[in-house]
Amino acid sequence: MDQYNHSSLAEFVFLGFASVGYVRGWLFVLLLLAYLFTICGNMLIFSVIRLDTALHTPMYHFVSVLSFLELWYTATTIPKMLANILNEKKTISFAGCLLQTYFFHSLGASECYLLTAMAYDRYLAICRPLHYPVIMTTTLCAKMAAACWTCGFLCPISEVILVSQLPFCAYNEIQHIFCDFPPLLSLACKDTSPNILVDFAINAFIILITFLFIMISYARIIGAVLKIKTASGRKKAFSTCASHLAVVLVFFGSIIFMYVRLKKSYSLTLDRTLAIVYSVLTPMVNPIIYSLRNKELIKAIKRTIFQKGDKASLAHR
Repeated sequence: MDQYNHSSLAEFVFLGFASVGYVRGWLFVLLLLAYLFTICGNMLIFSVIRLDTALHTPMYHFVSVLSFLELWYTATTIPKMLANILNEKKTISFAGCLLQTYFFHSLGASECYLLTAMAYDRYLAICRPLHYPVIMTTTLCAKMAAACWTCGFLCPISEVILVSQLPFCAYNEIQHIFCDFPPLLSLACKDTSPNILVDFAINAFIILITFLFIMISYARIIGAVLKIKTASGRKKAFSTCASHLAVVLVFFGSIIFMYVRLKKSYSLTLDRTLAIVYSVLTPMVNPIIYSLRNKELIKAIKRTIFQKGDKASLAHR
């Protein structure tokens, strides 16, 4: 058998948590709490928006889709990260590694497109308020959400195919906390310049183009808001967009530095830190930003909880 055939490499070993030492328990608890908070927060937002008819608007439709996406986005990496912290044998199969990479990038790309759709929705609502109900219909919202998911799941296919065809040597230790294209390319036994170029082209197109559209939308939104004469009107318009813009800047800031580059890695420590930001912190802060900074959503959460409480008390009578 060819020594460079990937079939001889049955599994990879993660070294991202190999040196945590005595803080392993604390790291596990913190990551577990972050994951539980992410799951509970996003499930709460998704459920409340779906149950409360007052929130059946385009803006909240996209927020609910984002919350649903974040549940799967975190599920691709965090459970395996938690297992690797506790287990001495921090391994993953070759096929499992490719699947984790594919779904992580598919959902990440879907989030890029979804955040762009949300920015376009806010642009129409603020800059073209009279045309907004006619343009942003329920049908269009559903089509835009479906397009975000479809395009996202199509984007990484070529990258995964190229990586699957690379020859891997006996060295199988991944210097990262989960499977990803850069650490996988560093393990290949041949020149990976074509792969790096393809990754750069695809990532630059997805990330930079969507980020550019979002920034253009918000530049126009800010211009329109500044023309509002009343201070209360400006405050209300800014408040509806501030939360979305905060998510955009944190998410895109980390993934641009991580994936739009022509190098495999700048620094292992920096790569792992950025990975924590866009794989753990961003999904975790989404429920905080969209609930604590949104009075309408907070009221809907209270209505849903109190209605269920009233129904439960009536059932016991």
